[in-house]
This record gives sequence, structure tokens and C-alpha cells, in this order.
Amino acid sequence: MTTHENVDIASPMLIALDIDGTLLHPNGHISDVVREAIDRAQAAGHHLVLATGRGLDGLLSIAERLGLTTGFAVAANGGLTIRLDRTAPDGYRFANARTFEPATVIQAALSLAPDVLVGVEELVRGWKVNRPFRPGLLNGEQTQAAVVDLCAGPACRLALSAPEIRQHLEALRTTGVTVTPAGLDWLDVTGPGVSKATTLERLRTKLGVSIEHTVAIGDGPNDIEALTWAGRGVAMGHAAAAVREAADEVTGTIDEDGAATVLTSLLRPAAEPAAAQPVEQPTKRSA
Repeated sequence: MTTHENVDIASPMLIALDIDGTLLHPNGHISDVVREAIDRAQAAGHHLVLATGRGLDGLLSIAERLGLTTGFAVAANGGLTIRLDRTAPDGYRFANARTFEPATVIQAALSLAPDVLVGVEELVRGWKVNRPFRPGLLNGEQTQAAVVDLCAGPACRLALSAPEIRQHLEALRTTGVTVTPAGLDWLDVTGPGVSKATTLERLRTKLGVSIEHTVAIGDGPNDIEALTWAGRGVAMGHAAAAVREAADEVTGTIDEDGAATVLTSLLRPAAEPAAAQPVEQPTKRSA
């Protein structure tokens, strides 16, 4: 177990916040307790960074609901970084897009699962798809296109959906891309070496924050690398065992406002040790 008592929490920290299952309930609710904790953490001068598998449309809608109008945010599992900016026409400016050529992995996916739904996230907003995804599965407008157009690239992320497509996880990884499961029937694909963690590391360097002053909070398989990367990786109490085992500590569930507990612990004076309120304290894996 890593301890954090010697970290000066009065200094600005980079706090990476997953959205779905961490801040946002499955029914779309965000508790007032979480909103208030985010407000206080931002007012204290910390760098709050939404870090999500959602696309740009899905990220921006949550940032607006949380009142986050400045700072950076990471979308598409690390494929896209934006700077929130209330003076920009759409409320943000592009900071970085980590794109890749999707043809090889798309062709491999179609070979392994001919009925797979393929979505290519556009670099601006929306998706190109081979066939429409069910409403609510993709954030943003869907435009149907031929496979040859989907393969034309570049892309910052792919979504692949088919019954039990997770069984093809390792086969698709041999194409050289980063493939992250999000359930039995869904895979997210980003470029080689692209994840929330690698993009957050670039952002940490840009902001001049030490690794000891980084915190990541999440609940899904796509958060594991970020929890490993952070100086303080915190899994939500309802997260799967693999996610909890990757973290330094486990906070409460989303119903218990676990993210707010962590954010509140970062507001205490450095001279006053934060009261630990974990649900579980697993031993962190070797780096």
C-alpha cells in the first residue's frame, strides 16, 4: 500500500476523473455532493481533468453540467485532448489528437466477426459507422459509410460491437493498436501506446505537475493504466476486482459518493493528515 501523508496537498494537483460510473450514475444522475466537491477542488487551484472513453460530444455535455469551463479534458480513451475555454465559439479548443490508421484493425475485426458494428470517431465531432449503432451507445451523430471510407482514416478511436467480441481481444491487439474491453460485446480501439494514462502523462509534463501530485479516480477496465500511472490511484468501490487491485486504494461506491470522498481529502491543509475512508486497501501491483 502506497501512503500519501507526505504529499503537500496544498500544492496544485492533477486530478484525473473518469465520468461514467465515477461521477455519473447509470441513470445519468450526478449527485450534488459530487458537484460541490468538484467546485471546491477547482476553487482550491487543482487541475481537474475529465478523462473518459466518451467522445467529444459526450464529454462536453458532462463538463457543462459540472460547470467546468476551463482547464484540460481527455476524451476517446486518450485519443483526444481539449482545452475547455468559455471564450471559444463551442466552449473548447483542440489541444492534441493522437490518431492512427484504422484499416488493418477494421479489416481484422470484420474477418473475425463479420457482423461487427464499426464506428470511427471523427476528429471534429460525431461518428462514421458501417451500420447504425443502437441509440445511446455512441455520443454524437452517426453517419453511415462504406467500409472503404471507414478505413480511409485517420481516426482517434474505433468502437467495435458484436456478440462476445471480447474473445477476439488478443487477436486484434496483434495488429499493433491499443484494444480495451468495455464489456463482453464491446471493444474500444486507440492508436499504438495510446491510453488515458499515456495522454495524462503528456498533460502532466505540460502542466509541470510532479507525478507525486497526480490522482486518478475510476471504475472501469479503461481506467486501469491511469490508476497504475497516478501517484494516487483510487478505484471506485463497485469496480471489478481487476480495477480495484490496480489501485492504491478503494473509495466508496458511486452511490456512496466515493469520488467526492477523495476530492474532499485533497482539500485539507498539508499539516492535517487526510482521514482515510477506503472501503478496501489492496496492495498495489508492481509498476
